[in-house]
Amino acid sequence: MDDTAEQLVRRATAAFNAGRPDEARTLCERGLAREPGDPMLHHLLAAILFSRNETAPAELHIAASLAKRPANAAARLLAARIARAEGKFEAAIAHLDAAIAINPQREIFVEKARTLDLAGLRPQAREAWHAILKVIPRHHEAAARLGRMAWEDGDPATAARLLEQATTAEAPASVWFDLGLARQDLRDHDGAASAYRKAFEIKPDHAEAALNLGICLQEGGQIDDAMRAFARAYRLRPQLFGGIAMALTSAPHGRLWLDEDALRRALGR
Repeated sequence: MDDTAEQLVRRATAAFNAGRPDEARTLCERGLAREPGDPMLHHLLAAILFSRNETAPAELHIAASLAKRPANAAARLLAARIARAEGKFEAAIAHLDAAIAINPQREIFVEKARTLDLAGLRPQAREAWHAILKVIPRHHEAAARLGRMAWEDGDPATAARLLEQATTAEAPASVWFDLGLARQDLRDHDGAASAYRKAFEIKPDHAEAALNLGICLQEGGQIDDAMRAFARAYRLRPQLFGGIAMALTSAPHGRLWLDEDALRRALGR
């Protein structure tokens, strides 16, 4: 006896969760060949395809699922993520608004804030992140995004406060780097150096973190340590040579290099 659509969905879900996406896809396709309009199979196949960055077919399948079950919040959320991946921000926001109307869960509000951010709708994104932080004061992603926005707006004190909050839990290198920028603007060179070290520890190829670490160490009079940081930045990205040379010759605790080749040799050690 053939499996029902619901049984195929269970089997496909189990296969996908066990790391067998091809098997899961085959099961979904087998079910849809028999029941072309089944919304569960379309939804699951869309999720499988999206996980493999096949956004165009994923979009078709989630649309087919929503045609049958338009009030499914989970399907709306997946449709929003697919639309966002394709740069269709207006469609993504419409799906998220529909999902919020159906089932106003925290995850959906966060997805909307992310989408507004990616769409470049800065005032709306700021408002959305603030609303999240008001309800969830320890929401690290909201604090990180608002901290970055504050720094971009020229308010390093607010930025540092928010970014310090964002780094109380595990945070990516980008957040530590932003904290370094805010502290550097506040002339807190030791604090900035600590943040840049953390960014570099998480992401060892973060050339900008190495460069800015060198600048902070140099400002603090730690010239030898600064040179080691500059050397790391140069090895990672030789195009940063001009910035390194400028930093070394313009800071109060810098060094004067009249011979560009000699500086390159010093950085290349």
